[in-house]
Amino acid sequence: MTTSNPIILDVLDGKDVKSIPIWLMRQAGRYLEEYQAVRKISGSFLDLCYSPKMAKRVTLQPIERFNFDAAIIFSDILVIPDALGQSVQFQEGIGPILEPLRDLSSLNCLNMDNLTNHLSPVYEAISDVRLELTRDKAVIGFSGAPWTVATYMVEGGSSKDFSNIKQWAYSSPEEFSILIEILISAITMHLLSQIKAGADVIQIFDSWAGLLPDSGFKKWCVYPIKKIVAGVRSEFPDIPIIIFPRLAGHRYIAIADIEGVTAVSVDHTISTDWLSKNLQNKVVVQGNLDPVFLLSGGAAMKSEVKRILEGLSGHPFIFNLGHGVLPSTPTDNVSELCEMVSVYRRS
Repeated sequence: MTTSNPIILDVLDGKDVKSIPIWLMRQAGRYLEEYQAVRKISGSFLDLCYSPKMAKRVTLQPIERFNFDAAIIFSDILVIPDALGQSVQFQEGIGPILEPLRDLSSLNCLNMDNLTNHLSPVYEAISDVRLELTRDKAVIGFSGAPWTVATYMVEGGSSKDFSNIKQWAYSSPEEFSILIEILISAITMHLLSQIKAGADVIQIFDSWAGLLPDSGFKKWCVYPIKKIVAGVRSEFPDIPIIIFPRLAGHRYIAIADIEGVTAVSVDHTISTDWLSKNLQNKVVVQGNLDPVFLLSGGAAMKSEVKRILEGLSGHPFIFNLGHGVLPSTPTDNVSELCEMVSVYRRS
């Protein structure tokens, strides 16, 4: 077994390395036959998330197949509302369905008391993955950010216009902030427990950050993330923290400026030129191949991968996607992507 330090940790530590680390959001998922085989016997989606044995198995599958530089624990951002006591279900072909929270009185169902006990299978899975994974690979723990988790809790699942959460946040910010504060505490506890279980890195997903105007972005995205990062840093001052505020545009800078943020993961709508000039002087950048290029493969993917590598590899950089792997992505394309990144060397 190798004992070398994971290259992704070296990059996050600002060290000068010649090769580029790679992992992919949703690298463990439906595009893998081996994942589909486990999913068939796992029961519900949450049953899979809460089975340490099966969660470990699917977490390691993409490492075994593609030799990624990091394994992200198989879980979901909605384990937080589930652990808080909100009704959460996943329905095939539809996605998550939650009992919606629409006013102050509806928050009475939320209780922090059993959160870490309820989520103990996640922490057990992380410990088991860390024990089995070679030391040259990192383990990534994660959570959704308060705003993004709240969108599902208030809308009752996915949404086309997010009108319910926007109306509540805009018209009654004092009331809505109570939900956000609950989530700040819950997410901080969850991330700390993942680190204690063996996570080498944590990532916070704010997938719906781009929904908000500037005033809302500052209040409901930047402020909560700042509090969570401070809470994590108070116990683990050296843990690398990656933030992914999808579709944030120029406001990625506001996330990069948060004290304690190590890296910012970026979506595919942001140009490499802008990133190199505005973000890479502040933090490590992670990203940002459009998942459809990975789906398509061929010359188009190769050209785009080359462009990203040449545009961002002049500074500490982690190759990833601008969002998650799409379910119908051919595994041969993923293998080809990994090969391209592995042979690329920074000048």
